[in-house]
Amino acid sequence: MSIKIIAATIVLLGAAVQVMAEDAPKPWKGEAGLGVVATNGNTKTKTIKGYAGVVYEKEHWRHTGKLDVLNSSDAVRTTAERYMLSGKSDYKFDELNYMFGLIGYENDRFAGFSYRLSEVVGYGRRVINQSNLTLDLEAGPGARQTKFISGDSDNELIGRVAGNLLWKLSPTASFTENLTSEFGSKATISRSVTALTAQLMGNLAMKLSYTVRHISDVPVAVKKMDTETAVTLVYGF
Repeated sequence: MSIKIIAATIVLLGAAVQVMAEDAPKPWKGEAGLGVVATNGNTKTKTIKGYAGVVYEKEHWRHTGKLDVLNSSDAVRTTAERYMLSGKSDYKFDELNYMFGLIGYENDRFAGFSYRLSEVVGYGRRVINQSNLTLDLEAGPGARQTKFISGDSDNELIGRVAGNLLWKLSPTASFTENLTSEFGSKATISRSVTALTAQLMGNLAMKLSYTVRHISDVPVAVKKMDTETAVTLVYGF
């Protein structure tokens, strides 16, 4: 998939979510972000980082959709290519407790697999609930299916734990930490996303994020840990 197609996908998804938000301003909210880094001279590289997310929340239900794309290339070839898509539904019993169902899809051929699909159900609780600070903890069982580049495949039962922290540093700045870990008989996959977001003007913000992903069992010649530092412009609605 070319960088132009990826960029167009992010823009179109963000526009679609914005239209939904305009049609139903109260329950809908979301954001779309895009960052591009290009170098020329002795080294020619191009990296694009894009994502979009939307949340629909009304009464007892909260539905969340996320798309995350990373593509890097040099003058000769593509050096990194990853797509992540997830959908999550929460049923809130009260202000603090909820049940959730989650489906996640990831495609990363440079990590040795064609796709990885996981389905999880579980329980979540907001253990910190302040006006400027919230922390949600989640746990539940599920299943995971992995198709490797080699043609082999794995199907396994998993357990998933997660923590989501939101700290509003000021009316225009926030800090977030999202940590997830899936434990399976074949592999344990952990992912941490740390981000600082600062509003620039209106609905436009700058986001600095640092992502760490660790996979306990990987194919030969594939590293167990990946890190990613990104700066993106974010449009919120």
